[in-house]
Amino acid sequence: MNNALLNQRLQQALGYTFSRPDLLTQALTHRSYGATNNERLEFLGDSVLNCSVARALYDAFPDLPEGSLSRLRANLVRQETLAEIAATLQLGDSLRLGEGELKSGGFRRPSILADALESLFGAVFLDAGFDAAQRVVRGLFDPLVAKIDPRASGKDAKTQLQELLQSRRLPLPEYHLVDTEGEAHDQSFIVECVLTKPAINTRGVGKSRRAAEQEAARLACEQLQK
Repeated sequence: MNNALLNQRLQQALGYTFSRPDLLTQALTHRSYGATNNERLEFLGDSVLNCSVARALYDAFPDLPEGSLSRLRANLVRQETLAEIAATLQLGDSLRLGEGELKSGGFRRPSILADALESLFGAVFLDAGFDAAQRVVRGLFDPLVAKIDPRASGKDAKTQLQELLQSRRLPLPEYHLVDTEGEAHDQSFIVECVLTKPAINTRGVGKSRRAAEQEAARLACEQLQK
């Protein structure tokens, strides 16, 4: 698929069409490709992202104090979450990378994907203003906000599972990579979470090994709390 079609697909996935295609191109350009790259757009996009997610959490959880909201936001805007979203958008296919990064698989590196996603938010901000950029961010993050259990106070699933087991004086879980599926540019990881007492075995699937571990831990938490 050529670059024009890839960029069109990406814009459809974002729910936004750029009036200035040069901003989209810049947002997708890694520093390894050339001097005109996405680093400055990433700076803008980071601020847009944090403000938009903060507003989403503020609206969704009117009773939570500032500290809990901050922890929830930190969990949502971390590199892993951004890279997962970028992977669902197939953002790596559209990136412009230098030869070295291409050879080393930079199009699926979490740090590069996360930075590029933030750069897209910055590019939308310059293209059409904050409201448009916020709509793009909210379109991607509102489904994640809707899944949050505020009682977890922003802790990830692996931390919750560990603390739950420790509170019951039970052995800690073990995580094993079971399999990987898909093409190199769009892989899914399957990870098993094994508890010996009680005997619980769950499997999680994710676009990174860590994400799959988190999903397996979440499922184990659910079973442990039944």
